[in-house]
Amino acid sequence: SPHGGVYLDIAWIKERLKNSEEHIKKKLPSMYHQFIQLAGIDITKEAMEVGPTTHYIMGGVRVDGTTQMSTVPGLFACGEVAAGLHGANRLGGNSLSDLLVFGRRAGEHSARFAREQKSAAVRDQDVDAVIRRALEPFDRGGTGGGGGPYQIQYELQDTMQELVGIVRRDDEMQRALKTVTDLKARSATVGVTGNREYNPGWHTALDLRHLLTVSEAITRSAIDRKESRGGHFRDDYPQKSNEYGSFNIIVRKGQTGDMQLERVPIPPMPPELKAIIEEMK
Repeated sequence: SPHGGVYLDIAWIKERLKNSEEHIKKKLPSMYHQFIQLAGIDITKEAMEVGPTTHYIMGGVRVDGTTQMSTVPGLFACGEVAAGLHGANRLGGNSLSDLLVFGRRAGEHSARFAREQKSAAVRDQDVDAVIRRALEPFDRGGTGGGGGPYQIQYELQDTMQELVGIVRRDDEMQRALKTVTDLKARSATVGVTGNREYNPGWHTALDLRHLLTVSEAITRSAIDRKESRGGHFRDDYPQKSNEYGSFNIIVRKGQTGDMQLERVPIPPMPPELKAIIEEMK
């Protein structure tokens, strides 16, 4: 297509159904209104131009499979933020069942954990330190050496889309890693202006640390996994590898504050689960 995508045609269904237009509107109401309002395209009559986009990350917070507690005591995670359930490819429609099943586990075990703990002791100096860090962008004002928070966010988005996107190569990801490192240094000096009541620029400045951390973790893990598997495709390693299929890549914060990768072996499947799968086949 003109913008590098492909054409998706669902209007062909009129050859099968007399009321095809109403059928499409009923089945895909938000898509119909989206294309009408934003592109002036009636998907009940003509093809739409589409392209790949980021939908899901096959990774996230590592949790205990039973309690859903992370390696940080008292921090529980469930649903699409937690890693491990879907493996290398998340199938469509699985997120709701994921949330319901593991959300219940997380709720039950977090409540139990809370009942068993004493009240936390919060030190005033720790609170003051967090407040100072949060307000630092205002102290720098519009003269922050890193530029505006939106500029860094846009550069990060473009870098990850172009260099760590659908098709990945080592040389491109190494370039992305260098850019992320440079952006991390700039984000530490970013400045904002305006009030503190409602300030999207300030919110973005606070988010940069997390966006950059996730981007670095994804890039380092993708560089380390020298194979193609599920949603991870390496143009320089297009085949699956039995070796790389035997472990998960865990990202941790090192003692010096840097990011460290660890290959953690995947435990063998329990015999009872293997029996159920064979029976389903």
